[in-house]
Amino acid sequence: MSGGARILVIEDEPKIAALLRDYLLAAGYQVSVLESGAGAIDHVRAQPPDAILLDIMLPVEDGLSICRAVRAFSAVPILMITARVEEIDRLLGLELGADDYICKPFSPREVVARVKAVLRRVGGNAAAAAPPILLDEQRFEARVRGKTLALTPVEFRLLGRLVAQPGRVFSRQQLIDSLYRDHRVVSDRTVDSHVKNLRRKLAELGADPIASVYGVGYRLEWPEDTGAA
Repeated sequence: MSGGARILVIEDEPKIAALLRDYLLAAGYQVSVLESGAGAIDHVRAQPPDAILLDIMLPVEDGLSICRAVRAFSAVPILMITARVEEIDRLLGLELGADDYICKPFSPREVVARVKAVLRRVGGNAAAAAPPILLDEQRFEARVRGKTLALTPVEFRLLGRLVAQPGRVFSRQQLIDSLYRDHRVVSDRTVDSHVKNLRRKLAELGADPIASVYGVGYRLEWPEDTGAA
């Protein structure tokens, strides 16, 4: 059916990719397949899918890196496919914003059911759910209402952490762990200071999406009137 939701399968094992494609096509979806991580991010930008089935172990660029990059500019549902069931992989994927996990070996019928479920949660139109704040990882810049927001590297990582999972409450310690690559020891006041500066810059563009959660930390809430950049 040509009118079905668009599913992007990123899987380097040809037999598995073909199996997923056939079952998804039979369920009425439109399906595109990429057999490596090369060009995956550009593909998502150019041809936004409604959901992504993303293998963790991929040549060129691994699935976790792709998930992180996609989450910087899109809220498209991402279902991670993995043969590595260690808890660290599951936790890392969730931290990056994955919506679900499918462990190999799997039933293709179960995969189709998971895809249907995640599409129902977003109303079947993930493209329309793209975050109103878009991030440029190369320049450490954000775009809000079409205007560029210049950020320091620390502010950029802070905003990226919040944008990846809107609505989720992050403790100050969780944010600290994301901000500094050298794992330096900093106080909660340092995080509060960065949040204050980030809020000020966002307010200058008419946005105030960062909410304080008393005694816990911060979360990002999309303002209803904030349009996509």
